[in-house]
Amino acid sequence: MTYKNFKVETDSDGIALVTWDIPGRSMNVLDETSTNELDAIVKATTADAAVKGVVITSAKEAFCAGADLSMLEGMNQAYAKVFKEQGETAANQMLFEQSRRFSQVLRSIETSGKPWAAAINGLALGGGFEITLCCHYRVAAENPKTRLGLPEVKVGLFPGAGGTQRVPRLVPPQDAMTILLKGDPVTVEKAKALNLIHAIVPAADLVKAAKDWIKGGGKAVAPWDEKGFKLPGGPVFSKAGMMMFPAGNAIYRRETYDNYPAARAIMSCVYEGLQLPIDAALRVESRYFTSVLRSKEAAAMIRSLFLSMQELNKGARRPKDVPATKVKKIAVIGAGFMGASVGYVSARAGLDVVLIDRDQESADKGKAHAQKVIEDQIKKGRAKPDDAEKLLARITPTADYAALKDVDLVIEAVFEDRKVKAETFAKAQQYLKPDVIFASNTSTLPITSLAESFKDQGKFVGIHFFSPVEKMMLVEIILGKNTGDVALATALDYVRQIGKTPIVVNDSRGFFANRCVGRYVAEGNEMFLEGVPPAMIENCAKMAGMPVGPLSLSDEVALDLGLKIMKATEADLGPNAINPDQKKLMVEMVEKQGRLGRKNSKGFYDYPEKGKGQKSLWPGLSALQPKQLDPDTLDIEELKQRFLVVQAVEAARTVEDNVITDPREADVGSILGFGFAPFTGGTLSYIDFMGTKKFVELCHKLEAKYGSRFTPPKLLEEMAAKGETFYGRFAPKKAAAA
Repeated sequence: MTYKNFKVETDSDGIALVTWDIPGRSMNVLDETSTNELDAIVKATTADAAVKGVVITSAKEAFCAGADLSMLEGMNQAYAKVFKEQGETAANQMLFEQSRRFSQVLRSIETSGKPWAAAINGLALGGGFEITLCCHYRVAAENPKTRLGLPEVKVGLFPGAGGTQRVPRLVPPQDAMTILLKGDPVTVEKAKALNLIHAIVPAADLVKAAKDWIKGGGKAVAPWDEKGFKLPGGPVFSKAGMMMFPAGNAIYRRETYDNYPAARAIMSCVYEGLQLPIDAALRVESRYFTSVLRSKEAAAMIRSLFLSMQELNKGARRPKDVPATKVKKIAVIGAGFMGASVGYVSARAGLDVVLIDRDQESADKGKAHAQKVIEDQIKKGRAKPDDAEKLLARITPTADYAALKDVDLVIEAVFEDRKVKAETFAKAQQYLKPDVIFASNTSTLPITSLAESFKDQGKFVGIHFFSPVEKMMLVEIILGKNTGDVALATALDYVRQIGKTPIVVNDSRGFFANRCVGRYVAEGNEMFLEGVPPAMIENCAKMAGMPVGPLSLSDEVALDLGLKIMKATEADLGPNAINPDQKKLMVEMVEKQGRLGRKNSKGFYDYPEKGKGQKSLWPGLSALQPKQLDPDTLDIEELKQRFLVVQAVEAARTVEDNVITDPREADVGSILGFGFAPFTGGTLSYIDFMGTKKFVELCHKLEAKYGSRFTPPKLLEEMAAKGETFYGRFAPKKAAAA
């Protein structure tokens, strides 16, 4: 029989080699066709007496990148249809049967009576890794880039084809929980040490090693199907088990605040499943998977963190008629912390970088930053010494602007001051070749007004990086009124080259991310001035789903910078543009108390010397509060809502102001840029999944109590009246091929 996604060849020893190779795709993904064909292959090889064993491998560089999550969206649509036509019970049964189909196919491999060996030639994630786990033997090719793991929890799901049952039957429970709950992939060496794979061999010997295991009498029985099988961590109700699960539950609560149904389901699946025989355990897993699949958190996270992010990374906003560009050499003007970091990530991606500053010493310091970062990576085992040598060879520090003459892209990252930036543009322009694109890395200053100092405004664009550049995945590309398509396409192509996710926003003060996160920080200050205990402010923000509290974030950004932005906003837009009480608080902290934030080890928090304990809230804070409220009288749910609503309302305003034109960019940008509660799917998904009408009602309730910052914009009122959603009214355009 011939298959579309697999090729099956049986050799003279009776070993069937099943090679996965989906036509027209760079990577194998688990879709409906692959599942059906794998099922047919299992049945055919099991029934064929001539087949003594099966090896499964891939013809591509990777084994499998995981499941095609758009297939899950289709399942949810089918659920809604059956629900409407036949009722909830029939819809639940249909979804349960569909969602466990792949799990049953994998179990049929395990119980086929024929030994199956997985020859893992590269990356194997999610459902792809679950295929290998049901094989009786797993051998991986030597490859430092290969990663194996189950990252489903990062998109609001969990491994529902046996992952939550097989991993804790192979690996001690603490390690199993880390793999399942964190979702971070591991190297083949780590996988071998954990007993997730059996052997590592040179790539050329991979299939031979798998076949040799079968020829050597490899058993067609999984460990958990053998009589007398013992769990690696002992029974759930053993002494070791009872030390693990209560503590694991506490850690889960601390890390997630119970905001993630998938993480909770993982804990339940492992706890319940390890008390059952494998078939019953897999059925339990399928029930939880069906339930999680129907959750709004899974729908939101799949859409934003998988589908939308993938579309943006592939160039959804790239102008279709501009030929692809490949930036080979860039210049970064301003070798301070931000500029040096931009230089580092560019060199890491293989680009040549000219790092320019006012004098050679300052430029050299910028290159030294890159050296420190790569040396840290080497210490952690994430890079090799020759990687450092190659990377540093690509960075040329200089004070000579004439070095700009042969670059493809210039990124200005000087001090956030119009005058300083204008002087930089004037110095640079005389050396630029005619077609070079010029970008300003500014976090607040409008691009259109900055472009007035540049002779060809069509070639001027904003590229806003987030700090720390090495870790933050988001880049905002800002279009000035006169920015041309070539400048936009070049910026998008560059961001893609350095492995970041771009969002395209129209010009405004603060653009998108800083407008929203500025509201978050300001809300923390508002609560502080109301008399809410500082620890409660921080904890409620984290309970709402934010990665750090607003006071902590203020310290990280630097309180003096926050005050500077406040003063600049007041100078540009007048006194009504800022809150005078917040300004007074910042003046007190910065100018009177000398507390600048983490950079001088004192802000809202006190910071210990490196390696000497944890930061703690400054005891002097209460003296700066006009009053102190009794925490027992405060509504925790309302505090949590305030943090999310104030940001979501601002995101809606950016749509009304035409700063954001595609809801995908608001959602992906809010999660990657400032950590907006990922389980909501992002700022606009938060509104959509709550329901626009219900959200507007909540806004009015908070507005009546706390003021106009919660006032919904006219657009939102109109959408609520019509029952519209952002993804309905502003349906994203189809991705452009790039």
